[in-house]
Amino acid sequence: MFLRGAFRALALNRNLTPIAVRTFASKQREVPALTCDRYPVQRGSFAELTDDDVAVFRGILGGADTSRVLTAADEVQDYNIDYLRSVRGYGRVVLKPRTTAEVAELLRYCNERRLAVCPQGGNTGLVGGSVPVFDEVVLSLQLMDTIERIDEYSGIVICQAGCVLATLEEQVGARGLVMPLDLGAKGSCHIGGNVSTNAGGLRLVRYGNLHGSVLGMEAVTAEGRVLDLMSNFKKDNTGYHLKHLFIGSEGTLGIITRLSMFCPTASRSVNVAFLGLHSYDDVKRTFLAAKRGLGEVLSSCEMIDAASLDSCTQFFGLQSPIDKYPFYMLIETSGSDAGHDEEKLARFLEQTMEKGLVQDGTVTNDSTKMKNIWKLREQIADSLLSDGYCFKYDISLPLDQFYDIVLAVRERVGDLAINVTGYGHIGDSNLHLNVSCARFTPEIYGLLEPFVYEYTSKLRGSVSAEHGIGFLKRKYLHYSKQTEPLRLMHQMKQLLDPNGILNPYKVLPPETPDQSR
Repeated sequence: MFLRGAFRALALNRNLTPIAVRTFASKQREVPALTCDRYPVQRGSFAELTDDDVAVFRGILGGADTSRVLTAADEVQDYNIDYLRSVRGYGRVVLKPRTTAEVAELLRYCNERRLAVCPQGGNTGLVGGSVPVFDEVVLSLQLMDTIERIDEYSGIVICQAGCVLATLEEQVGARGLVMPLDLGAKGSCHIGGNVSTNAGGLRLVRYGNLHGSVLGMEAVTAEGRVLDLMSNFKKDNTGYHLKHLFIGSEGTLGIITRLSMFCPTASRSVNVAFLGLHSYDDVKRTFLAAKRGLGEVLSSCEMIDAASLDSCTQFFGLQSPIDKYPFYMLIETSGSDAGHDEEKLARFLEQTMEKGLVQDGTVTNDSTKMKNIWKLREQIADSLLSDGYCFKYDISLPLDQFYDIVLAVRERVGDLAINVTGYGHIGDSNLHLNVSCARFTPEIYGLLEPFVYEYTSKLRGSVSAEHGIGFLKRKYLHYSKQTEPLRLMHQMKQLLDPNGILNPYKVLPPETPDQSR
């Protein structure tokens, strides 16, 4: 590779192969307490499920296929527990439609009966938005996984909402395109869930958020009305852009069933650099240098602190390609001219090393080595769960104070935590703050909340950068939204879901008399 000759001092040849990979299947994690026992929340005035309701569901989904209506306790348990095992509902039935028409019929019936419904995709959410709080009917989109069309000329993919992100990535990649969204959970998460939470991910600095990538959608309201908002054009100024109501609404306004998305042309030249730095100030200055020096080829810019990397390498048996440093950066470039891109990257690294910002690093364009370097970033979240329980905060903060909250929380919780780490998307000001401990306790919970959100609000940051509000953050939404916007959000919910059956107890805080006027 061109850069090897220019940077012989960098540790380019370290082994990046996993040496003792483990999975969470090897460690039994305790079943969490019921959400209603752990958190103060009251069940809404919804109907309770009956055997007659189940019979109707079987009729809608085809009575002969018992795999599409699950009622056995062992079958529904996983659908009631979130990925972090921080919340647990006690829903008694899981429904698996295959078509939009079936979704519409199911919602029409549930709305008439006033049965609460919890839409669920891959159930990889981190804020308790994808599982029941009480006994809601789980409507799983797992079987709605058809890729209808991929147009390599226009770059448009049309698919059902239950498509797994990694499958889409593979299929569009075979046609010379790239999904504008990349997540560590891509092997399980659904594109419908990604859009419903407006997931950001690793490529946002290059391709922007999903509001720009989603061209159209099909969604079903609580009353069973099918809204055909599909479009195959980036330019379609035909009245209100209703699709944006559903992007980021987390299933509270309607259920997304189909999508039309724009996928850019895949880059022919991709390089990954993994860098070691002495301080967060060096990280910040290196990011500025990357924006100025790499410009149009910069596709990802990630920050990792030492505690995060140590957790990942130790739990998954991975080896860092460079020596230990307080901070690391993972920078990816994507372009169409390998020589041009490598020259820009070489110049950038040369300058940052001369200035004493970057101390050590590795650069590669080998696909296997790039994947192994990305593992060091993508598997941090899972590794921290191995400590027992992990409080995860997904916040946006000004870059000048980006890492300060990690230090503040570390001092605040002291020995109650096993790990307090920070990593995330420095390219778009999104920090992932993690506090791991042996188990959930009211003591550490009380130290963290609302402290983290108050701290974020004082800096005019966002209490949710990309994971959504879900159940766990709804009472903190006022730290980022004022009274008037909250009132309008409640009015929109009332308009589209008058009986409040769609994903209740999520996103919106309980309505106050002032907001209802």
